[in-house]
Amino acid sequence: MDRLALAGAPKALTSSQIEDLRLAASKMNGVERRGFQAEMALKYCKGSARLAETVFGWGRQNIEVGLAQKRTGITCMGLQSTKCGAKRWEEKQPKAALSLQQLLAILCSTRPDI
Repeated sequence: MDRLALAGAPKALTSSQIEDLRLAASKMNGVERRGFQAEMALKYCKGSARLAETVFGWGRQNIEVGLAQKRTGITCMGLQSTKCGAKRWEEKQPKAALSLQQLLAILCSTRPDI
């Protein structure tokens, strides 16, 4: 039996269409994915994150965050941008960073206008 029929959602999508929507969501990241999932939850699942979780197999929390973003207009950002990519210069060169900090402390103590 079809998942939509089991979940009680309107019979508007076939299994093939559900798979296509899952594939589309899997190609997106972060804010874009949550927005898409929220749109599909509103369109096919009456705005229910639980029903969308059952029908599409997406994480309910992601859908809830996407719905909240849509409702409030506030975009939730992840920590990925702060935790990935190149390390800061201070992390790569800790001895040089410490020397510069010590030099700055000496300069600041002798010249209060700095």
